[in-house]
Amino acid sequence: MNTPFSLPNTPTLRHSITPVLLVVFITILAVFFVAGCKQGGAEGKPADVDYYTCTMHPSVKKQSPTDKCPICSMDLVAVKKKTTTEKSSDVDYYTCTMHPSVKSKDPKAKCPICGMNLVPVKKKGAGTAGPADEHAAHTHGAQMEKMPGMPMESGTNTTEQPTEFIVPVERQQQIGVTYGAIEKHPLALTIRAVGTVAYDKQRHWDYVARVDGYVQKLFVFSRGELVEKDAPLLTIYSPDLLTTQNEFVDVLRTRDETAGKGDKVVLEGMQHLVDSAKQRLRLWNISDEQIAELEKNRKPQETLTLNSPFKGVVQDLGVDQGRRVMTGDHLVDIADLSVVWVWVQFYQNEIGLLKKDLPVAITTSAHPGEKFPGKLSLVDPFVNDASRTTRARIDVENPDLKLRPDMYVNVELKLDMGEGLAVPVSAVLPTGLHNIAFVDKGEGRLEPRFIELGRKYGDVYELKAGLKEGERVVTSANFLIDAEAKVQGALKSW
Repeated sequence: MNTPFSLPNTPTLRHSITPVLLVVFITILAVFFVAGCKQGGAEGKPADVDYYTCTMHPSVKKQSPTDKCPICSMDLVAVKKKTTTEKSSDVDYYTCTMHPSVKSKDPKAKCPICGMNLVPVKKKGAGTAGPADEHAAHTHGAQMEKMPGMPMESGTNTTEQPTEFIVPVERQQQIGVTYGAIEKHPLALTIRAVGTVAYDKQRHWDYVARVDGYVQKLFVFSRGELVEKDAPLLTIYSPDLLTTQNEFVDVLRTRDETAGKGDKVVLEGMQHLVDSAKQRLRLWNISDEQIAELEKNRKPQETLTLNSPFKGVVQDLGVDQGRRVMTGDHLVDIADLSVVWVWVQFYQNEIGLLKKDLPVAITTSAHPGEKFPGKLSLVDPFVNDASRTTRARIDVENPDLKLRPDMYVNVELKLDMGEGLAVPVSAVLPTGLHNIAFVDKGEGRLEPRFIELGRKYGDVYELKAGLKEGERVVTSANFLIDAEAKVQGALKSW
């Protein structure tokens, strides 16, 4: 006959089983407790936190606050849950903050491009601006700005002012943030360009045949020969010129014979004929000295000698000895290179700095270490439509003829623009519509500031408005700081 199982009524056995059951019970409670703690650790985040993400890689989403970014190993930051209270009737559509072209009517839809949650866009006039409106003002302010002459809707032309945000000092050190001070700087500007040497057109002479004839003799034979002032260049034999000289001599003889008779009217007529003959000779390249010599000795010359009008260099010689020339044929070119022109191209944004008589330094690889001083004499009022540059002419003394036509030279123009507040170039974050600098407020607090800039001078910008002397601004890791500002909502409108 079976009887129910029962422990022997032995005091020793009962005392040994009771502790064992107690240990087993405690172990079971500990297992449930640990499991509950692990589950709570996975979800161990504040109730208002949706997920944790990386400021550099917004696609990273984690549920644990202790996780790291798997891409850059940076600490993650909390993303609050949306606490929107807008009615569904106020929502026009849902869009992606990274891809505004995405539009959906489903509030639970995902962005087909990046997989992010969509945010609501309110209908016009329906309460305050939603997150998508803030993002549009933040990243697409230049696109949302109305074109000049177009009407602006009320409330759309206001720019939200940025607010302070906090980046712990330890984090700033991790991402390499450095600072620079707003100080007064001497604003000196150096403009460099490349120019081309050309001869001075006021010191250049082209001899052209004014009568038909023949080249009798050449005194210069090639381009580049140096000639002195009044030195002979060539002689031309012309029957017409010889006839004109004979007529001039006959008029002189007749005038002298008439002068002895004392008839004033006839004498004035003869003098008029003499003056006309002189003018005709001048038009044929005969100088006043040659005419005076002919009037003195009354001996016509069979050839016409052309002399150099100044000391210079033969630039071109287009004839040979014995060649027949016609009226208008090119004979010889003489250029005085003691003063030359340098034509240089300046960009459109430099035109406002160019003024007449500004000193300029010229250098060339042909003469290393040597500078040729010059001055700005002319700024072309026209802009080249292809290169968007304008020409300027520089007059340069060239007594040793070291600068030669068509030579390339380097041009350096230094301008002293006085003194003023300056901000480092590396501290400026351009957004298209605004320029932003991050001001250090101490203890990890940063303030985005819209600033107005002037011209760039080397590694600094002239500061017009937005910052004060002595303030410190971020000069490196600006894009990382900008990402922090976006996540914390400090920059809503650019």
